[in-house]
Amino acid sequence: MAMRKNRLLEWPLCVFMVCAFSVYPVAGQVRYSIPEEMTLGSFVGDIAKDLGLDPQRLVAGRARVFSAGDSEYVGLDGEKGQLLVKERMDREQLCAEMPACSFSFDVILENPMELFRVTVEVLDINDNSPVFPKREIELEISELAVPGARFSIENAVDQDVGENALQKYMLNPTDHFNLNIQGSIDDRKHIEMVLQKPLDREKTKHHYLTLTAVDGGDPQRSGTVQIHIVVLDVNDNAPAFSQATYKAFVPENAAKGTLITTVSATDADEGSSVNIEYYFEHATKSIQELLTINPISGEVRVVGDIDYEKNKQFQIKVKAKDHGGLTDSCSVVIDVIDINDNIPKITVMSFSSALPEDSVPGTIIAMINIQDLDSAENAEITCSIHNNLPFKMESSLSNYYNLVTESVLDREQTAEYNITITAVDGGSPPLSSKKTLSLKISDVNDHSPQFPKESYDAYVFENNVPSRSFFSVSATDADRGSNARVSYFLEDGSLNGAPLSAYLTVNSDSGVLYAVKPFDYEQIKSFKINVKAQDGGSPPLSGNVTINIFIKDENDNVPQVLYPVQTSGSLVAEMVPRSADVGYLVTKVVAVDVDSGQNAWLSYKLKKTTDRALFEIGLQNGEIRTIRQVTDKDAVKQKLTVVVEDNGQPSRSATVNVNVAVADSFPEVLSEFTDITVDREYDNNLTFYLVLALAVVSVLFIFSIIAIVTVKIYRWRQNRLFYKSAANLPVIPFYPPVYPDGTLGTLQRVYNYEVCGTTDSRMSNVKFARPYSQNTLVDVSCMGTMQRENREQEDADVDGKQNPPNNDWRLNQQGQRPGPSGAGPHPEGAGGVVAGTGPWPNPPTEDEQIQALMAAANEVSEATATLGPRYNAQFPMQHVPDYRQNVYIPGSTATLTANPQQMMSQPALQGPPQAMPQVDVPNAAQTPASKKKSTKKDKK
Repeated sequence: MAMRKNRLLEWPLCVFMVCAFSVYPVAGQVRYSIPEEMTLGSFVGDIAKDLGLDPQRLVAGRARVFSAGDSEYVGLDGEKGQLLVKERMDREQLCAEMPACSFSFDVILENPMELFRVTVEVLDINDNSPVFPKREIELEISELAVPGARFSIENAVDQDVGENALQKYMLNPTDHFNLNIQGSIDDRKHIEMVLQKPLDREKTKHHYLTLTAVDGGDPQRSGTVQIHIVVLDVNDNAPAFSQATYKAFVPENAAKGTLITTVSATDADEGSSVNIEYYFEHATKSIQELLTINPISGEVRVVGDIDYEKNKQFQIKVKAKDHGGLTDSCSVVIDVIDINDNIPKITVMSFSSALPEDSVPGTIIAMINIQDLDSAENAEITCSIHNNLPFKMESSLSNYYNLVTESVLDREQTAEYNITITAVDGGSPPLSSKKTLSLKISDVNDHSPQFPKESYDAYVFENNVPSRSFFSVSATDADRGSNARVSYFLEDGSLNGAPLSAYLTVNSDSGVLYAVKPFDYEQIKSFKINVKAQDGGSPPLSGNVTINIFIKDENDNVPQVLYPVQTSGSLVAEMVPRSADVGYLVTKVVAVDVDSGQNAWLSYKLKKTTDRALFEIGLQNGEIRTIRQVTDKDAVKQKLTVVVEDNGQPSRSATVNVNVAVADSFPEVLSEFTDITVDREYDNNLTFYLVLALAVVSVLFIFSIIAIVTVKIYRWRQNRLFYKSAANLPVIPFYPPVYPDGTLGTLQRVYNYEVCGTTDSRMSNVKFARPYSQNTLVDVSCMGTMQRENREQEDADVDGKQNPPNNDWRLNQQGQRPGPSGAGPHPEGAGGVVAGTGPWPNPPTEDEQIQALMAAANEVSEATATLGPRYNAQFPMQHVPDYRQNVYIPGSTATLTANPQQMMSQPALQGPPQAMPQVDVPNAAQTPASKKKSTKKDKK
């Protein structure tokens, strides 16, 4: 096997020149020769170089290999432009015994479509050894056979061709027999074994020979067969066929058991003809599967399915043997008659499923290959499509057809075609096949948007709401997709010196017209605009439409009185003589309305008159006339209020005052009208100031409400903040006052408490820590609440002196302050001062709470540091401040109250103060509030 692969690699590869092919669309033809049994991926040829093509052309044209058969032995590497072996090629399987073996395929390129024919010749290699049909041959030969008698031997078969085919035979031993080969070595008829010396059955009944067949390959391959010769008694005549060659015909697809022909042989020996036996000599496996021979009658019949496309002719050698072992042979040639049993096979080599509608006639849509495995007339193909389609079939090569356009396409009429291709052969009866191709026509922007009308009339009321639609247009486009997407634009123009875009706009998607600002009928009554509809094609197409816009009048103008003229500084009066008759024309009220139509129809009415029975006014003309005779009793000054009203909905009106003087002379009129003053300006100013004052008061009221609500919310949030932060407030140590035993009635023991105070007394905490030493002195002022202590400390800083001590100290166990540690009786003998039962302080303000909490630690430190010098020999006990209020000792029921007796006996208890040792109390960490407090004290 390794030697075989080496031979494949060393085999020369023959590449032939490219020859031009003139029939369209074949652009060239190339032929290659390669050995069989090449490994997959082996190089066959550089198709791009041999055809003179750029490798990029193969990639751009989507080059591919098309083979009419089921197997594709050669593939194409489009990037390198090389042909490579794709499937294993066995020359014996492809071409059987044909000396020249080749196959063809096509290379197809697109854009533009080109076809190249490639023929590959498969060269034979010595990959098959000569093989005999049987491993052992047994011959029966009579001992009376004379020298020179010939005996046929079944020859060996070598599937290779040329030099690799069978070349010679060798027989060993050659004591009695010799080989006689006439003609070519592969002619089975002339391979005979010739008797050289007579046989003697009495000496040797059996002879064993070895026949070797050798081919001409390098290295040589051989096959052997053992020949067993049995020596028989006398048989003088061998069977003889009546014909050397029998010819017969059989149609393909013949039924099994069909008689093809009968062979016959005779033997001159008596009784030998009855015992002649017929059989196929060296029949291949395919022949044995299709044909059989009756060993007695010599009838050749069909036993398999004969196919013309596989076997067009059978050549069989038939041998006849008598009972004495003598044989004769003949040839039987059977021709297979083709029957139209194969329908045409339609293969679409290339197809464009979408085609632009502007394609010119003759555009190639698909390239089709049609194969019919039958022969002669049965393989003649007629290809056609339906006549009503704008396409046709053109034959480019044998069995190749192009589907091309025959006329102009229009997608708007037909968007998709189902093209049925029919292929019919020339057999009788004819067979046909059909294949349907679905072709979609892609849209081209060849239709512009169209409006249903050339012009439209649109109406809009004046004083319309801006940005509100009042009309819409719509255009249709027969194209598809983006080519049918219509956008609307307002063409450039001007109106009263301003661009149209200042008055209205159009929605580009829906074509709805919107007014940018209100229209005024008195300024613009009508105008024209052009709206352009443009599609989304490339290049875009457009259509125009004219819109006549008419402004409709609304009753938005009040009537204007032209006469009489109204002035603020002077008075105009109409004179009526006292001799005026009924119907005397006093004056005429002239008014106009700039509106139109019924909105401008005016009517006149008297609203107020000094004497309603004296004057009337014409409803339509506004003429003021007398309705009775003027008398001397009528007042000289007559004031008429005329209402001018239009006919709109709702109606609008204007009033005018007409002053009429009933007098005969002008001096009389002047004397009557001198006292008339016009206070209209004054009234207008007064109204303005009243409105302004009301607005100011309303604004101040609203701001006051907002300020009050803001303060309330702020205080509420501060309270919430203190409630939530109670658990995190620092623990402030509390040090009660300590005095020597037996003096001033102070407690004998000192207790240390940790007080945590918050803005809410319910959240406060007092914790008993440990008793203090009797020699420890602390500031008594710390027994007050934080707020009071803070205020007292500030007062002390301002006054610069201490309050006088309270002379009345006593214990009262009746009162009890609620505390976290409960209440109990005061132990007997316990001296000292206990907490008082004074009233609880008022709730502190927020500022006081914050200052007390931040400065608590600093206050304790200051109180401890100043305790020594405050209560020594230089400071008598009467200067001790009053600590009876708001002092509460947890765990005790004692309260501190004012006792007059105790106050009277207090001077007797005074004695020389003893020096008390100072105890260093650790100072609390200073906070920013405590630092600020210290600085304030230093300044004071």
